[in-house]
Amino acid sequence: KIMKKIFLSAVLSIFTLFAFSNSPHIDRVRVDNQKSTIKWIGSKIAESHEGLISIQNGVLLINHGTLVGGDITIDMSSIQTTDMSDKYNKKLDSHLKNEDFFDVEKHPISVLKITKATKTEANNYQIVADLTIKGITHSITFDAEVNIRKIAFFAKAKIKIDRTKWGIKYNSGNFFKDLGDKVILDEIEFEINLLSAS
Repeated sequence: KIMKKIFLSAVLSIFTLFAFSNSPHIDRVRVDNQKSTIKWIGSKIAESHEGLISIQNGVLLINHGTLVGGDITIDMSSIQTTDMSDKYNKKLDSHLKNEDFFDVEKHPISVLKITKATKTEANNYQIVADLTIKGITHSITFDAEVNIRKIAFFAKAKIKIDRTKWGIKYNSGNFFKDLGDKVILDEIEFEINLLSAS
């Protein structure tokens, strides 16, 4: 009987330890919005332009060193072009901010909210997220590299979207005819680099 009690006690202790070690402990780690970056790339048939958009705030959810969720809020009024002279950069910036594109006066923020993060290998993840632009939300899927040390992180991803799904149809060849070299491709690419706040 004594041995049986000892055995049962040991089993219970192991079970408790196992359950504790696997219990969720989710840390909400803030994104450093000053050091983190979002680069955008948009293209016509014969040329492309690129620039930056600022992150207003963000957080990644980390469970025992594994990414499990998070979201970032993007300040659309900060959109800027970086590949031309100041004069032409400002001209394109103004156009991107008006109703032809992101209509930032009515829709000053966009949100990327992670709904599922699946670790594929090492530090690589397949991310499913809801992306809201101009008040329109669609689910997107993309790959990301997320390096986590304790609760500090560095994450990077490339996201490609069809802008027309978010109501941005200006000079799209799928909606307007006879545009010639004025056609703007529907695909926009975003390169995201996130650093945790210290």
